[in-house]
Formats: sequence, C-alpha cells, structure tokens
Amino acid sequence: MLRESPSPSQDPQTLALGALGWILKNQDRAERFLALTGLTPGMLRDSLEDPATMAGVLEFLCSHEPDLVAAADALEVSPETLVHALKRLGA
Repeated sequence: MLRESPSPSQDPQTLALGALGWILKNQDRAERFLALTGLTPGMLRDSLEDPATMAGVLEFLCSHEPDLVAAADALEVSPETLVHALKRLGA
C-alpha cells in the first residue's frame, strides 16, 4: 500500500520521537539500539531534545532496512520520509 509523504514541513524531531517510541516497544530492538549507540536509558532521556540523538534514532533505523520499513509502516509514513527526516537533522 502506497502512502503519500507527509508535508515537507513535518518536523523531523517529531518523526524521530515516534520512531524512538517504536524502537522501545520491543525489548530486543531497544537493547540493540542502546548497545549500538552507546547510550544508557538515562542518557537517552536527558538527550531527547538533542537533534544529534534524534538523528541517531533515525540512523539506527536506516542502517537496518527491515526495521526502517516496519517503523515507517507503524508511523504511517514512507521509509523515504524517515530517510529525509534524518537528512534534515543534519546527518
């Protein structure tokens, strides 16, 4: 099923927060995210407003296509929208 991309003005931080929520819903995926990023749960909480952290969330998804596609589906956006959000965050 094809979805229209959200407007270009959709906030990349908001998309990244939604993606983070999706990541954290699965314990194995959450543990893999923390291990690969080197973040602790406390560090993650403290850096939720940091664009670099949000870019790290999207980079995590973009580096594993099955997760990228599944997260995009859950967020009701195209995978390309998440990739574009990563670029807008400066990564």
